[in-house]
Amino acid sequence: MVAQDAATILIVEDEVAQLETLRYNLEKEGFRVVTAEDGEEAVLVANEELPDLIVLDWMLPSVSGIDVCRRLKSAEPTADIPVIMLTARGEESDRVRGLETGADDYMVKPYGVGELIARIRARLRTTRPSAIGKTLAFEDISIDTEQHRVTRDDKPLKLGPTEYRLLTVFMERPKRVWSRDSLLDRVWGMDADVDLRTVDVHVGRLRKVLNSGGARDLIRTVRGAGYSLDSSD
Repeated sequence: MVAQDAATILIVEDEVAQLETLRYNLEKEGFRVVTAEDGEEAVLVANEELPDLIVLDWMLPSVSGIDVCRRLKSAEPTADIPVIMLTARGEESDRVRGLETGADDYMVKPYGVGELIARIRARLRTTRPSAIGKTLAFEDISIDTEQHRVTRDDKPLKLGPTEYRLLTVFMERPKRVWSRDSLLDRVWGMDADVDLRTVDVHVGRLRKVLNSGGARDLIRTVRGAGYSLDSSD
């Protein structure tokens, strides 16, 4: 069973056997996997799911992987999602073209699945560190994501599961302003039947625990935009 806070990987591959091999191996490693078999579907799924990383084949029907990458990297919701490009093209000029389009990494077929998983984990260390058990820290707040322990000023804090996931999202991207819709998707999931007011309620609960004992409030409310974990006054 995939953990609720597992990183989501979008695989875009039109060869069904290759797609299923990747899905099997990534799910075995604990990732949540979503898939697309052509370029148009890839753009749609990426915008609906906002995955943590995309494994993208260059040669796709209808829209090429290069064009998919260009479209995703030029759109605000998907611009920061890391893309690992898979291709049979091994020429240096092709690698350069892929990277210049916005791909973050490049693997030439045939490739080792073990190496691909290692590269995925390397990217997630900076973009989704909680998914690989890394300790998160901001100011005097720390989260041990392996043991699910939260401290502030070295004192343990007791958070409910939703508040824990909410804090983890904030800690992974300090100073980023998260809209209520984005928090809803990230914390509760795309299919959750939850309204936006629920986000405000749980942010309030998180604030109450973090600020106990008179600690400084580090959650900033940005009117008309959402919330941010920020040390600035």
